[in-house]
Amino acid sequence: MATADPKKKKKKRRKKESLEHKRSRILVALATFVAVYAMDELGVLERAFGNPGDVYASFMLFLVPFVIAGHDVLKKAWNNIRHGKAFDESFLMAVATLGAFAMVFFPDTDPHMAEGAAVMLFYQVGELFQAYAVGKSRKSISSMMDIAPDYANIEDAEGNLKQVDPDEVACGSIIVIKPGERVPIDGTIVEGATQLDAAALTGESIPRHAETGAEVVSGCINMTGLIKVKTTKPFGESTVSRILELVENASEKKARTENFITRFARIYTPAVTGAAALLAVGGGIVTGAWPDWILRGLTFLVVSCPCALVISVPLSFFGGIGGASKIGVLVKGSNYLEALAEVDTVVFDKTGTLTRGTFSVAAIHPENGYTESSLLEMAALAESFSDHPIAQSVRAAYTGELDSKRVTNSGNDSGHGVFATIDGKKAIVGNAKMLAKAGFTAPDCEIAGTILHVLVDTTYAGHIVIADTVKDDAKQTISDLHAAGVRRCVMLTGDRKEVAAAVSRELCLDEYHAQLLPGDKVERVEKLLASEGAKHKLAFVGDGINDAPVLTRADVGIAMGAMGSDAAIEAADIVLMDDKPSNIARAMRIARKTMGIVWQNIVFALAVKLLILALAALGIANMWLAVFGDVGVAIIAILNAMRAMNVKGA
Repeated sequence: MATADPKKKKKKRRKKESLEHKRSRILVALATFVAVYAMDELGVLERAFGNPGDVYASFMLFLVPFVIAGHDVLKKAWNNIRHGKAFDESFLMAVATLGAFAMVFFPDTDPHMAEGAAVMLFYQVGELFQAYAVGKSRKSISSMMDIAPDYANIEDAEGNLKQVDPDEVACGSIIVIKPGERVPIDGTIVEGATQLDAAALTGESIPRHAETGAEVVSGCINMTGLIKVKTTKPFGESTVSRILELVENASEKKARTENFITRFARIYTPAVTGAAALLAVGGGIVTGAWPDWILRGLTFLVVSCPCALVISVPLSFFGGIGGASKIGVLVKGSNYLEALAEVDTVVFDKTGTLTRGTFSVAAIHPENGYTESSLLEMAALAESFSDHPIAQSVRAAYTGELDSKRVTNSGNDSGHGVFATIDGKKAIVGNAKMLAKAGFTAPDCEIAGTILHVLVDTTYAGHIVIADTVKDDAKQTISDLHAAGVRRCVMLTGDRKEVAAAVSRELCLDEYHAQLLPGDKVERVEKLLASEGAKHKLAFVGDGINDAPVLTRADVGIAMGAMGSDAAIEAADIVLMDDKPSNIARAMRIARKTMGIVWQNIVFALAVKLLILALAALGIANMWLAVFGDVGVAIIAILNAMRAMNVKGA
């Protein structure tokens, strides 16, 4: 097995040691603080140094845990001041705690070095809680990172296997994947058969069988047999690379609430700093009791620190994204999680989303001298160069051999069908609209399904019925969405009205629109968006291949069954790693739970802070209460934010 990049290992180890070192440093500072506080309270310092010597001894001794715990905060505050970015929580902590120590110059007042050291200590404890919470949330997201392959096996001229970096494998190369190894690059099996474990990608518990001709995607684990795979993409464009890029960039796209809190903190921090200075100076000038009013100003500063907001709000979104990843839902950013919570209209593509997308021939109705076999043969030859699921089902139904040399001048009429010249005869295979363009009226068929009409020269050869089946959990999905407060569930499809109506009735959809071309779907979504209220959003759910324009246009684009689909990962805002539509309702519940937690933290933090700020201004709140108003509130908010990672019942 190839070794990982030593630089990456070293970087990762250094980061881990840094966190461990910080935890150890805080524990040492905490133990020192407790020892000094005990000596001060028990009168040991007063007996040893007398009065006021005990005050100065207390100053020096409390300075030790203060510097051990907070030297990095003081350094950060100083660096920010030098770069013109003074007003942040580090600045507030530095000013408030150094001010508390500076009260030693007012010997007539009670000493406040213990409070100064305690504020810094508990602030750092809050930072450790944040680091733990973020680490736990990041772990749930980065479990997806385990899908990253370390190497690819290339067979040399002598038949020996050589491990190379996946980035070095050219598209079209043959790679060898042994049992137990991870598929490094997307491709097609050219030799061998195996069972593939796709649990890391889709959450599927049952391995899938794959043999020669089957497509495999990077990130799956080869479980049983040795297979040779011809790569169809370079590593940088493969499924695993796209997913990893998506996960890594998830924290960059901030929600409106996050941006608001960031802007709020930029205005709030200098405002409360000015208010604290005004309180201290103004009160001192008016009353002459400078120590009392300076202490009120310092207490005001400690309480006003916006830690609870600037930490817990992003952490809540991060936890929500991590929770969604546990059920196989990748959210590209917290802005999409926030938008998903506001969705009240869900628009579905039909094929591959609500239905399996695995078409099969349900009936063959030949006419004008054609037999079932000859009609199916003409259709299969005409569809021989198409990758559409319907074309694949027609070719699969024909048991004879297809000679592609018999076919010339093949092409397609987007959304309508295909045409080709077969043995010198012009053949058209498509829907009623395509037949009408050729001047023929398509006959009706009583069987529900997609009808392929076959025209050979000027002879109507008959029609073939292609049927698709509804997914097992599709009906439950619609029910769950309505239960979650979704007002409208709409289906858009290019299929016939009869087929769309049958699916709509079976699933209890609110409305459907049939026989739509890709451009028509965008137009229909535009109309639905126009009917939405300002506080409501529209989500479009598609297979991510033919629906990229609609996925992009919707407020929230959700790609279904998108494993291996470049279009889905590029165009969608949310990617479901399996093809279960029921995960949409689960993701929506996670999004709404996350937004609930976000607003709980905002209201709780502001309410407690405003109360203690008022008490501090009146001289009722002391520095210990200020510690709770800052660090205590922050820790409670962080613990509440961690609930977003719990997806049980979602």
